[in-house]
Amino acid sequence: MEKLIFGWEEWVSLPDLGLPAIRAKVDTGARTSALHAHDIEIFGSTARPKVRFNVHPIAGREDVSITCSAPLVDRREVTSSNGETEQRFVIASTLSVAGQSWPIEITLTNRAGMSTRMLLGRQALNDHITISPTEKRLQPDLNYDVYHAPSLRSRAPKRALRIAVLSREDNYSTGRLVKEGEARGHAVEVIDTTRCYMAINALAPEVHYDGKRLPHYDAVIPRIGASITPYGTAVIRQFETIGTYCVNGSAGITASRDKLHAHQVLASKKIGMPTTAFAASPKDTSNLMALVGAAPLIVKLLESTQGKGVVLAETRKAAESVIDAFRGLRANFLVQDFVKEAAGEDIRCLVIAGKVVAAMKRTGAEGDFRSNLHRGGSAEVVRISKLERDTAIRAARAFGLGMAGVDMLRASSGPKVLEVNSSPGFEGIEKATGRDIVGKLYDEIEARVKPQPARRRKREASVEDPTDQPSLSTSSPVVIGLARR
Repeated sequence: MEKLIFGWEEWVSLPDLGLPAIRAKVDTGARTSALHAHDIEIFGSTARPKVRFNVHPIAGREDVSITCSAPLVDRREVTSSNGETEQRFVIASTLSVAGQSWPIEITLTNRAGMSTRMLLGRQALNDHITISPTEKRLQPDLNYDVYHAPSLRSRAPKRALRIAVLSREDNYSTGRLVKEGEARGHAVEVIDTTRCYMAINALAPEVHYDGKRLPHYDAVIPRIGASITPYGTAVIRQFETIGTYCVNGSAGITASRDKLHAHQVLASKKIGMPTTAFAASPKDTSNLMALVGAAPLIVKLLESTQGKGVVLAETRKAAESVIDAFRGLRANFLVQDFVKEAAGEDIRCLVIAGKVVAAMKRTGAEGDFRSNLHRGGSAEVVRISKLERDTAIRAARAFGLGMAGVDMLRASSGPKVLEVNSSPGFEGIEKATGRDIVGKLYDEIEARVKPQPARRRKREASVEDPTDQPSLSTSSPVVIGLARR
């Protein structure tokens, strides 16, 4: 490596942490480097712990905050120049200067009163660094403008994330979310939604679980069952209030789970669906069926899932009997036209971040008009048309869902959306298509939690630290020769 000459202050980069430009003070009196950090927390397994923290890289600009994560190397006592001793977390990262990079150790501490947000100690100054203590910024200058540039998001490194999966079931989908996330280096925690409880207040809203306040998560993946929709969406609203990125929002889950509400949303967006009717009064049974058309008809509970509560009435008399039975149970239901040409088949499109990432055709078991895989149906990969693709994307977008399973029928007049599922299963579609659906979901989560470029302020005041002067252990140029660790 080419020998570098450092002054008592230099611009450096910490690419592993997503910090492309930061001013650092060189201090050969300190062994380990230090970085200004706040909101420090430990996450991950005890065998491979990680630390997450926030950095304000620009002195005096608390509106510019970068969230970082790194492997936790150690926790040790460090004595500062004023004689104070504190326990600090130690991380491993990469230091980059003038096109050269090498590994260093960094302690995390509060340097809020310093104009340089980093201190470079002896361990970071390897055997090819020469120190000129009376000069500063001998290496190429960087610029804080990088934190205002749109390219900041695309350049940010893939950091370890802390992710919560809201689920009460130990099934294939939950297992895949955990396995894929951990394979990418993230910490994934499965949280039973019904065991969450909330502190609701204006200043510090919190979510608690098993007697403890839940930490801040980078993202939440909701897997809310139909039976707990009201409480589950309340928990998600609490995470939204805190500012956590939720793959699917509470409003979208609520609207998609109620079939009457869902069809009203689809109709408002002019998205094709079977003719649908709803009424509360038993006196309107005949008119209700007339709005839909002649038998056969589909009678469907508003909150049915996996084909449960969906009945095919092949004659008008049968439809009246089913409607009377549902009303006798005081159940909410709707009546739909039966699309004969679908022939017991439907299309499931998996939409993530506004793109159809996989599609399969589901065929019902012999003698069953329902094509749900949970009821014995079969699945195979299918090629969908551009119209079907656009319909699926529009349907997911209508509910504001980052991930959705859109079920539709192939009718002679075009695709008809049956349902938009906010908690689609992964097993059937991954096995049928061979696509890594969960991997696509994590790609989106990783992209969404990258730092956003900061808005410029009209006047950027520089906060100078009166103690930030040359702090080297010698007054003449020296060469530091340390073994790398």
